Amino acid sequence: MPSTAVIGLQWGDEGKGKIIDSLSAEADMIVRFAGGNNAGHTVHVGSEKYVLHLIPGGILHEGKQNIIGRGVVVNLDALIEEIDGLEERGVPVSERLFIDGRVHLIFPYHCQLDGLAESGRGKAKIGTTGRGIGPAYSDKVSRTGIRLADALNAETFAELLANAMQEKNNFMRKVYGVEPENQEGLLEKTLAQVERLRPLVVDGGAMVRKAHADGKRILFEGAQGLMLDLDAGTYPFVTSSWTGLAGVSGGAGFPPNRIDRALAVSKAYCTRVGSGPFPSELDNAVGQQLRDQGNEYGATTGRPRRCGWFDAVQARYACSLNGLDGVFLTNLDVLSGFEELAVCVAYRFEDGTETTEFPGDLSCLSKITPVYQSMPGWSEDITAARSLEELPETCRAYVAFLEEQMQTTITTLSVGPGRDQLFECEPAGAPA
Repeated sequence: MPSTAVIGLQWGDEGKGKIIDSLSAEADMIVRFAGGNNAGHTVHVGSEKYVLHLIPGGILHEGKQNIIGRGVVVNLDALIEEIDGLEERGVPVSERLFIDGRVHLIFPYHCQLDGLAESGRGKAKIGTTGRGIGPAYSDKVSRTGIRLADALNAETFAELLANAMQEKNNFMRKVYGVEPENQEGLLEKTLAQVERLRPLVVDGGAMVRKAHADGKRILFEGAQGLMLDLDAGTYPFVTSSWTGLAGVSGGAGFPPNRIDRALAVSKAYCTRVGSGPFPSELDNAVGQQLRDQGNEYGATTGRPRRCGWFDAVQARYACSLNGLDGVFLTNLDVLSGFEELAVCVAYRFEDGTETTEFPGDLSCLSKITPVYQSMPGWSEDITAARSLEELPETCRAYVAFLEEQMQTTITTLSVGPGRDQLFECEPAGAPA
């Protein structure tokens, strides 16, 4: 297994947790390169269910090194809660986890500012989770953020935190007319947390580059999806980091020309959480059926996801932009029972013209009409299938059509949440 990057192809929640868990078995090192505890990866191991928010998916495998890369923003409360929860279940996190000292920290004032900004947007709400992700990244870009490495020195950290709190508190009072939340004891609490984590703090980039030089197999783990990427996604309804392949180098401290393989995870249909354009959304009974059969509720927030048919225009854009070597298609089993399926193959504008390219002008996305191609569905339960040949003919035809539309090979299919409900199908091809 060479150095491999895995990203989400759509708007997140594509089932990356299961894929990362599967690929981690072949890797020596797993590196999370972006996002924060606003993302969640769900992994099923036998009858056990694990939901990971900050810790990389390789943590459930013995003998693997897991790094929270410098592109991640970290809420220490959330990280320690996650560590404790896993260790209570017998996972020796402290033996397998490392944290890049360059990660920026999320503090209570970030979360408060996140909520104030979102509530002030009115009808223009972005759909933020309120976990302080955006404000923490804003501080990073404005060069006023505080890194984990900064907090390793108590005197330096005390000065940085005092300056930051004064600035944020004044801002909240003057701009929003509210009093800051009580932050008494934040300095002492954070110093204690940092002291506990000190043995895990490393130069993540140097560690990853050395591992590569030593011939180790490295897996770069993305969070969320390409359409939530700060630059490539449906801006401004995006997250605050680079979720695509371009985010790997900066977020992990790894040379971009040393990434050997780029893979993505896509659902067999589409979902989205929060506000923003979603061309193939089904705000009807069919959309609700997809939600119910797919249990489409956020792993982190519990919010119901918006559901729709597979959008081939969006998927082809994401595949092309990231130069993908292959796609994992998940949740194929969710489509069992639909008499007819549809795939969005083009967008129709108000003037009647159509395009098969994802528009650069995102303002038109709310005005386009999806052009669908219908296909027959299947009624069989496919969760026991372990090869392409065991799938119904109409199911194989659907997979082949998606592959054709994406212009990228579908290498692997997932037909359920279990580790064993995953099988290779390269190439998908048309049914005999």
